[in-house]
Amino acid sequence: MKCDICDKTMLFGNNVSHSKRHTRKQSMPNIHKIRAEVDGKAMRVKICTRCLRTQNKLARSAE
Repeated sequence: MKCDICDKTMLFGNNVSHSKRHTRKQSMPNIHKIRAEVDGKAMRVKICTRCLRTQNKLARSAE
């Protein structure tokens, strides 16, 4: 999954145990499907919570 605004995708890394064995892990971004107005049309977009908070902040300051 990917954020439609900032293109944030999953992160890859390693779980490292006490004995230093490495196993691969991945972290998914916190993606929400919301209805938003894009170019005057209502569309469903996939957006991460960081971008959602930023959009809400910009909408509040525009009022």
